[in-house]
Amino acid sequence: MKIWILNPPYLKKYSRPQRSPAVTKSGTIYFPIWLSFCAGVLEQAGHDITFTDAPARGYDLNHILRLAKELSPALVVMDTSTPSIENDISVCDKIKDTLPEAYTVLVGTHVSALPEETLKTSKKIDAIARREYEYTIKELADFLGSRKGSSIDVEGLKKINGLSFQSNQGCVHNPDRPFIEDLDALPWVSRVYQKHLRIGDYFNPNAPYPMVTLITSRGCPFRCNFCVYPQVFTGRRFRFRSVTDVVDEMEFVARAFPEAKSIFFEDDTLTANRSRCMAFAEAIIERGLKIPWVANSRIDLDFKTLERIKASGCRELCVGFESGNDKALSAMNKGVKVEQMFRFMEDARKAGIFIHGCFIFGFPGETLDDIEKTIDLAIRLNPDTVQFYPVMVYPGTEAFEEYRQKGLLTKRSYRDWLTPDGLHNCVVRNETLSSEDLVRLCDLARRRFYLRPGYIAYKLKQMVTKPAEIGRTIKAARTFMKHLVFGSRV
Repeated sequence: MKIWILNPPYLKKYSRPQRSPAVTKSGTIYFPIWLSFCAGVLEQAGHDITFTDAPARGYDLNHILRLAKELSPALVVMDTSTPSIENDISVCDKIKDTLPEAYTVLVGTHVSALPEETLKTSKKIDAIARREYEYTIKELADFLGSRKGSSIDVEGLKKINGLSFQSNQGCVHNPDRPFIEDLDALPWVSRVYQKHLRIGDYFNPNAPYPMVTLITSRGCPFRCNFCVYPQVFTGRRFRFRSVTDVVDEMEFVARAFPEAKSIFFEDDTLTANRSRCMAFAEAIIERGLKIPWVANSRIDLDFKTLERIKASGCRELCVGFESGNDKALSAMNKGVKVEQMFRFMEDARKAGIFIHGCFIFGFPGETLDDIEKTIDLAIRLNPDTVQFYPVMVYPGTEAFEEYRQKGLLTKRSYRDWLTPDGLHNCVVRNETLSSEDLVRLCDLARRRFYLRPGYIAYKLKQMVTKPAEIGRTIKAARTFMKHLVFGSRV
């Protein structure tokens, strides 16, 4: 079957695949890793795939509609996100107008959380593949490809777990598909990148550019109430690829992309299982792989583990410190305390690993004094880089429901999750601080952290002593500096 996998057009450099989709202040644009897994599964099954990442390539809607006519696929699989959902449905409608015989399916976190609402928005959306959707789409493609004539057997569609679809009787929601257990059976996304994408189109300021994004696990065992993937997409049970399979793919990346300067592991928490983390590091060292890598982590790693992952090529960990207030940390189910953060930073520095720290403002009950303490904490911890942002809540998460029930959501339309420029917008307030207050405090925090003479001197020294950091720093700074100086717009 001829299938079109599409990351649809929206704003220029709109990074739809990330956890908080937006046009970012640093110019970040994520690899469409979930669509890539799907494309790999479909190709492995013998289907004819075209894969188009419109935001990364700079394609507008007119270009996409011309492509639709040229390709004339029988099945169109489109990614979505909360801030872009109105646009995404509109693109789907226009593709359906162009290709009335094509079967259109939407995927992603937003439609997984709200399948009924989404399907009722437009009759031109044929179906939604919820949660992990690779094998749902494969079964659907096999089913559609085997039919005789143009009619679709509704009873056959009802046998495909994970599928929600339109029928003459209304919306049908099949049972959830069980999460994928054998992750080694999934094709490598790096092979999909090699065939369909250009790695130079993608950028993460935490990883030397150009980089390749991989994943070693799915699910997250921790219970942070704002984190969208574990709650609506991959689940909270940790599932792993084998260490051998991951390191084999790393070797392939080194051969297939000689220009790649790093690998970014997009696991929710690669380091959550300490023994596996150590085995992963040892396997990289034994293979003699020299490619630097970056991953998401928590602050509960010990020095021994940090030392070994550094030896294996880990250059940076992205860490959610979130708050300088233990009460706020408890309320968000973070499972850590402020005092642990200092030990972690001391051990990370000793091991020689950079830390990118994330801090969130605006949790229920949080006061101005609490936020001031969080800013002070960020400065005292002094990671290599930081980001400050108002808490971002998405449909399907516990945090979204808490803010909704308490009347603390300030926006009515999903497009208001972004500013007119496509930057993250503040969609919440709390009992004492308005949305505008939270944005202002994030701007203040960035200035206080980044415009310190000591920090500027540190970065200049870093670029002199570590020339490999120059390109990454300058590329991120080009767009970030204007937001640092002029602030955010709501």
